[in-house]
Amino acid sequence: MATPVKVYGPPMSTAVSRVLACLIEKNVDFQLVSVNMSKGEHKKPEFLKMQPFGQVPAFQDDSISLFESRAICRYICEKHADKGNKGLYGTNPLAKASVDQWLEAESQSFNPPSSVLVFQLAFAPRMKLKQDPVAIKQNEDKLAKVLQVYEKRLGESRFLAGDEFSLADLSHLPNTQYLVTAANKAELFTSNKNVGRWWAEISSRDSWKKVVEMQKTAK
Repeated sequence: MATPVKVYGPPMSTAVSRVLACLIEKNVDFQLVSVNMSKGEHKKPEFLKMQPFGQVPAFQDDSISLFESRAICRYICEKHADKGNKGLYGTNPLAKASVDQWLEAESQSFNPPSSVLVFQLAFAPRMKLKQDPVAIKQNEDKLAKVLQVYEKRLGESRFLAGDEFSLADLSHLPNTQYLVTAANKAELFTSNKNVGRWWAEISSRDSWKKVVEMQKTAK
């Protein structure tokens, strides 16, 4: 029996939860290894061997170590192409290219403003840090422009990369979850008809529901 892969980091982390959702979609056995970031465990030498930037997640598959959640997700999909959701990363070069271009859109266009908003609106209050209203307004405006592009795309296809749920959609789940539930910014998404429909569909997937439960029990 294959040894479960190891994912290091708290499920509350957006990057960790991205990897967890992918593993569940692909029906790959995994072990979630706790990393106490408040005690600086992510900066210790043994952890830095796996994740040289001292961030989460770190990922181990036998002797292989990887970091960066989107790269980990691609690796999982390629290695376990015949398991679970077989089309998660496309089944031909064109489908993969479509997934990749929307993964890049998530990473380069959606993630920067949404990550600022997640920190300012969801995490700063928990950490008793002062919020920056200028940064919040600027990044709401930036995100709204990105979602206008998504609105047009999602009027043409059911999901971002085509008519099947893929890594491109999955990668948006962590930040959007925080913005909709913890930051009370659901209207950024639901004010766009197609984006709202898309979010309702991808957030109701069993894989993501399981990740959200893991986050709740980890609190």
